[in-house]
Amino acid sequence: MGNSPSKLWPTVAPQWMLDLPESLEEFCYRMYKCFIYDDRYMMYVSGLINTLILTALALLMGIVIGVVVALIRSSWDKNGEEMKGASKTVMRILNSICQIYLTVIRGTPVLVQLMIWYFVVFASSRNGLMVAAFAFGINSGAYVAEIIRSGIMSVDAGQMEAGRSLGFGYVATMRHIILPQAFKAVLPALANEFIVLLKETSVASFVSVADLTYAGNIIGGNSYDYLFPLLMTAMIYLALVMFFTHLVGKLERRLRNSER
Repeated sequence: MGNSPSKLWPTVAPQWMLDLPESLEEFCYRMYKCFIYDDRYMMYVSGLINTLILTALALLMGIVIGVVVALIRSSWDKNGEEMKGASKTVMRILNSICQIYLTVIRGTPVLVQLMIWYFVVFASSRNGLMVAAFAFGINSGAYVAEIIRSGIMSVDAGQMEAGRSLGFGYVATMRHIILPQAFKAVLPALANEFIVLLKETSVASFVSVADLTYAGNIIGGNSYDYLFPLLMTAMIYLALVMFFTHLVGKLERRLRNSER
């Protein structure tokens, strides 16, 4: 393992740091011990990459699940009473499954869901990142489904009639007319879901996924100093949230301007 940071500090620190008052020199030493020694800052780099990958995969999966669930739920809400025969029975069953899915996923903690997927369902898997992405995708899909469903339900009913009058079937009308308008209406909400998901992925460290929180916890344990590593973790998350919040704000202003 080499020399300890306390033994290396007098040899690596510039003389002006060693001449600082004791409290300031102690601060510099703790920064060195937590971030510079043994290239510990690289754990934050890899943790940041894993966090962004995990969030992106979970969001993509959540959008796919959300669109499917939202289409089933909104189709049943709008046309369920008009359906007949086998199609009505199939849609009733699918709608019931979606309701159960939404109730269970939104009614249980994401950490518990993550642990069930990791320690029970995929207990033999060694790819914790993909298991976590799957778990967060399943969780995010429930919230995305309600966001998209609200967008679909907000589209004027006359849009569906207009599509039918142009010769489009139900699926073609949803694809070319309803969904584009619904996505435009809920795009800011979907972007905010991404920000919430980014913060929620911090619990992936509980199943040993090497994300930002995991990096801060490991560095704190190795350096016997949790203050600076956890503060750095919090600052990186804060910077990410502020950056994406700024992008969401720009997106909302652009959408408002396009409606004028």
